[in-house]
Amino acid sequence: MAALRHPETGCPWDRKQTLATIVPHTLEEAYEVADAIERSDLDELPGELGDLLFQVVFYARIAEEAGQFDFLEVVNRLNAKLVQRHPHVFAGLDADEVTIKANWEAGKAQERAEKAQHSALDNVPLNLPALSRSAKLQKRVARVGFDWDSLGPVVDKIVEEIDEVMDEAHQAVQDQDRLEEEMGDLLFAVTNLSRHLKVDPEQALRKANTKFERRFRQVENLCAESGLAVDSAGLEQLEAFWQQVKAGEKR
Repeated sequence: MAALRHPETGCPWDRKQTLATIVPHTLEEAYEVADAIERSDLDELPGELGDLLFQVVFYARIAEEAGQFDFLEVVNRLNAKLVQRHPHVFAGLDADEVTIKANWEAGKAQERAEKAQHSALDNVPLNLPALSRSAKLQKRVARVGFDWDSLGPVVDKIVEEIDEVMDEAHQAVQDQDRLEEEMGDLLFAVTNLSRHLKVDPEQALRKANTKFERRFRQVENLCAESGLAVDSAGLEQLEAFWQQVKAGEKR
């Protein structure tokens, strides 16, 4: 990395990067790791993990050049955090599940206090995917008691939000900003149900996307086999093919 960043002999692209400019690449590499895991592509996974690790090395090198921190400090801080959050491993404390969770939350609370964070919502990354950030915000407030303790009210809230979306959609003159707000509330409520069911909403939607893509590609194949163009087959025929694909998967 030092060679790539060398001001005279390094790579022009690597030399001109900053902490901010490589953030999009980091996010992309993280998703490529997730994609390899979801596809169970263990041949590809080591390379994708290497690409992700490269991002960490890149950040550390840029910071080191600026006299801020280096890769060793990154690793040392990680080690310190792991020790602090796992006293049941490193300090011989009780190892039952309830105690482990309590120790973990206490460790995170201490970290927030040391950073002078005063809100339960402090330090939730803005750049998280929206579904993931919704779930994280909800988990944070749940820790301080702002949460329902059963599924009933969670589902009722979704029904309420659907009604509000439809009320707005049926207005004679639609307010697009208002409609967007109501849709956001609905998605937030659905994310809350996912959290209560201990289902990661981002992962669930990624899998739903993959399933939809797989099925629609099969619909396209069926259209081709029938001598039909997808864009002129008509909804009724496309729906028939879709149900045929679903039935085939069940078999």
